[in-house]
Amino acid sequence: MRKLRENFLKAAVWLSAIFTIGMLLVIVGFIFIKGIGGINLNFLTSDYSASGDGGILPMIVTTLYTVFLSLIVATPIGVLAAVYLQEYAKKGPIVNIVRFATESLAGIPSIVYGLFGGIFFVITLQMGYSIIAGSLTVAIIILPVIIRTTEEALKTVPQGYREASLAMGATKFQTLYKVIVPSALPGILSGIILSIGRVVGESAAILLTAGTVAQMPTSIFDSARTLTVQSYLVAKETGNIQQAASVGVVLIIIVLCLNTLAKFIVKKLSKESY
Repeated sequence: MRKLRENFLKAAVWLSAIFTIGMLLVIVGFIFIKGIGGINLNFLTSDYSASGDGGILPMIVTTLYTVFLSLIVATPIGVLAAVYLQEYAKKGPIVNIVRFATESLAGIPSIVYGLFGGIFFVITLQMGYSIIAGSLTVAIIILPVIIRTTEEALKTVPQGYREASLAMGATKFQTLYKVIVPSALPGILSGIILSIGRVVGESAAILLTAGTVAQMPTSIFDSARTLTVQSYLVAKETGNIQQAASVGVVLIIIVLCLNTLAKFIVKKLSKESY
């Protein structure tokens, strides 16, 4: 009977894995089949034209601006907050409240963040519809992801590492940045990679804070349009599904490139730490 249950569990795990991989291949394959024919040099390197024969270069630049700005803001805050909660804060109701608030923030719909960003950054702080307003809004969205994944990564570092470092005369801070953080770096990277995907895929919050101007931005204070907003507007306003799918292909490639770059940087930093 136990053998039967074990085989059933193995079969369920394998079927779940096959189903997940299959759905991924179907979605990505469908987007590539629909959109790959619309990608050419002019599409990638020219300015947008409302007639439909222009390119998406301004949207690519805006998307990269948004990714880097939001990560620059959210990553240090998220990592430091997680380090404090895990390594320094005394266990108690305050820490539990902070963790509960972080988990609650992760579950709030992005449209709510967009409304907050539109009221606070765009109107109250008078940033207007701009890349910086959109990036700050998205930074708030990805902050809970970075905090939770960093906390979990820090928990995986064996307690013996800390004790051995302190026993050799290192201070708690030296133990933190020489032993704990390098050991937890792969987990921290996972949170950053998840955040990159969330930033690139965000549309509602960007729509309400960065605007929809389809021009090459000259600064982070300009209103602009990201690739996801472009894909949404093209599909909604013109019904051009092929062009929307082409934008989707570019999005997938950008996410893969950014993730590969992030892994390469962390690998280099890990070697230097040791």
